[in-house]
Amino acid sequence: MTRALDWNVQGRDWPNRDASCFVDVRGLRWHVQVMGEGPALVLLHGTGAATHSWRDVAPLLARTHQVVALDLPGHGFTATPRNNADFSLPNVARGVGDLLRTLDVSPAAFVGHSAGAAIAVRMALDGASAHAAIVGINAALLPFPGPLGPLAPFLARTLFYNPISLGLFSHRADQPNTISDLMRSTGSTLDEKGLDFYERLFRSRDHLKATVALMAHWDLETLRRDLPKLRAPLTLIVGAKDRAVPPSGADTVARLVKHAHIVPAPGLGHLAHEEAPDVVVHMILAALRDEL
Repeated sequence: MTRALDWNVQGRDWPNRDASCFVDVRGLRWHVQVMGEGPALVLLHGTGAATHSWRDVAPLLARTHQVVALDLPGHGFTATPRNNADFSLPNVARGVGDLLRTLDVSPAAFVGHSAGAAIAVRMALDGASAHAAIVGINAALLPFPGPLGPLAPFLARTLFYNPISLGLFSHRADQPNTISDLMRSTGSTLDEKGLDFYERLFRSRDHLKATVALMAHWDLETLRRDLPKLRAPLTLIVGAKDRAVPPSGADTVARLVKHAHIVPAPGLGHLAHEEAPDVVVHMILAALRDEL
C-alpha cells in the first residue's frame, strides 16, 4: 500500500504521459493532459478513475479537437484538497472551472464519464460553462437507486472516516483477481493493461480516500431537482450492460431535460469508453456534430 502516487514510479509509463503537465490553481496541484488542436473538449473521468480512463479515447479525439483531460481532486496524480468540503459537487465543479480559466481553455464541449458527467452538468447549471455541449457516458446524474440508495452517502462517510477500512481495501488491491472482479461487477471487461492502471490507483490510500470522499460529500438529490433548468445540449451514451449506473436512469433524465438525447451502446458496460474506444468516439463525434 502506498500513500500518494508518485509520478516517477506509478506514473512512469502512464498513458499519454508526453501530454501531461502539472498546474497549480488556488493551492491545489492538478495533473492535466493536453493534446491536439481545434475546438476544446474537456474529458472528466468518473469516481475512482484518472486520466488513464481516456488512454485510447483522447488520442482519437485529438485528431480533430484540442483535448484536455484531468485528474479530479485527490485522484490519480492531482493533489488531495486540505478541506473535505472541497469534494462536494459544487466545489469540484468550481475547481474545474478555475483550472480551465488558468489554462485559458474555453470548452466547446465536455465529455464526462459517470460522476464526471455530473460535474459537467453542475458547471453548466452554475454558469461556468452554460453554452458548452455535454456528452455523458453512463452519466451518474441521479441519487443512488434501491432501498439503500438514501444511505449511500452515509455509508461512504463511514468508510471515509475509517482509515482501517480504507487500508484493508488498499491492501486487497494487491490480491489476485480483486480489481478484475471489481471491474467486472460494473458490467465491463478490461484487458490486462487497463486492470494494471486501476491496481496502481487502488493501492494508493490517498486515491482510495478521494474516491470515497466524492461519494460521501455529493448531493445528487439537489442535482436531480436542478436538471430541468439545464440549457446546455445533453447527449447520454448508455451502456446496455452497465451495472453501476442503471441504464433506465437515462430515461428519467431525458424526461427532466427536454432536449436530452439518448444514444444506446449495446453490449457495453459502465466502462464503455475503455472497452470499445473506437465505438464510443464515433458516438461522441456524432453527438457533437449534431449539437455544435
